[in-house]
Amino acid sequence: MEVVDEKYITIEDVAKHYSVSISTVRSWMRADIIPALKIANVYRFKLSDVDAALKNYSKAKEIEEQKKDPRQLELDFNPDKDL
Repeated sequence: MEVVDEKYITIEDVAKHYSVSISTVRSWMRADIIPALKIANVYRFKLSDVDAALKNYSKAKEIEEQKKDPRQLELDFNPDKDL
């Protein structure tokens, strides 16, 4: 298997790739949703790592939402009640 060195990209490139604002990327970082490498005062990202992190986050949120929203069927057996 060939190992390819993936380049680190800027926050602007991440925002452009996902069609979101830079503020959104920063909020993902603050919430520890995506990994970032900080060099001095500059953040850099590996796109493959960001992709994987967002997919995992999306799956986790979906599972969490399913737990919060149990779908139940409500039946009313009161025949005297007007519809």
